[in-house]
Amino acid sequence: MAGSTYGTIFKITTWGESHGAAIGVVIDGCPAGLPLSEERIQPFLDRRRPGQSAYSTPRKESDTVRILSGVFEGKSTGAPISMLIENTSQRSHDYTQIASCYRPGHADFTFDEKYGFRDYRGGGRSSGRETIGRVAAGAVAILLLKEMGISFHTFTRALGPVTLTDEAFDPSLLGETPTGIPNQTLNLEAEAFLKQCMENKDSAGGIVECHVNGLPAGLGDPVFEKLDANLAKALVSVGAVKAFEIGEGIHAARLTGSQNNDGFMLQEGKITKRTNHSGGTLGGISDGSPVVLRAYIKPTPSIFSSQETVTCNQEEITINIKGRHDPVIVPRAIVVVEAMAAITILDALLLNMTAKLDSIIDFYSKK
Repeated sequence: MAGSTYGTIFKITTWGESHGAAIGVVIDGCPAGLPLSEERIQPFLDRRRPGQSAYSTPRKESDTVRILSGVFEGKSTGAPISMLIENTSQRSHDYTQIASCYRPGHADFTFDEKYGFRDYRGGGRSSGRETIGRVAAGAVAILLLKEMGISFHTFTRALGPVTLTDEAFDPSLLGETPTGIPNQTLNLEAEAFLKQCMENKDSAGGIVECHVNGLPAGLGDPVFEKLDANLAKALVSVGAVKAFEIGEGIHAARLTGSQNNDGFMLQEGKITKRTNHSGGTLGGISDGSPVVLRAYIKPTPSIFSSQETVTCNQEEITINIKGRHDPVIVPRAIVVVEAMAAITILDALLLNMTAKLDSIIDFYSKK
């Protein structure tokens, strides 16, 4: 199966299935010397861990990470970093009912059409549990970027009909509410909406927004390797993400040029922008402003109300899905969005080191 590897220099390969023995990731291209340990990575995995609120799957997994290679005496060695997270709470019998039919909204049908075979236990490689490998790799990227003064603020911008405005944003509540919305009043509104969805045996979607601060200008290339294009690929590669925006996004289509353009000014002897409608990129290259991106996440496809489908033998049937499923993916997806953004940005930073001859000469002249 192709397509499990992402990146050029900082390259990750995820592996494992939802109901297999373990999930994991191999990172190639991490520079030597990064302080790294299981204790530094675990908090990121804890952010996506199931069973932490009434609005996530009750599947109980500790999601404890083990570093198998690439780290010695608390620092990365430059060798491939392999990490493993064991699956300890599989209930594969919950999925025997759908072994011979296709769940609406899932990859069952397309996976079968492509490979002529599928792992029906929770979706196999198509499961959202695959993202745990991305989060482990993203943790390494975030820790490395932190050494360079680059930071992330990621949160729920909208959940169902409840939308956070800029004025209502409370930075002190980042990561502190069950819905991921950093506003107590709106969090309670979103919780009430989710409870109604659960009573109706239904699910909800929403929007995750990520701000990347401290990024230098000059990352990305002007044609096929645009920074925003690569961020779009990274985010839409997450199974639940159905759309991507940067800056004003689709709202830019409703603005005039005078409204959408970001004027330049001098601030303490440096060129900067007066506004950030572009979301931190111009011509596919970072401009030194915060990168602001949004991932639009669909409602969880596994719902408990009756749905119409067909069997592998082309019989029309009605199914009621069993098992343990999130009524909303959005809060647990926050760290996944952050991880994929970090992996993409770190890769762009490493690639950018060879963009100028002066940079290469300067680097080696210091040896």
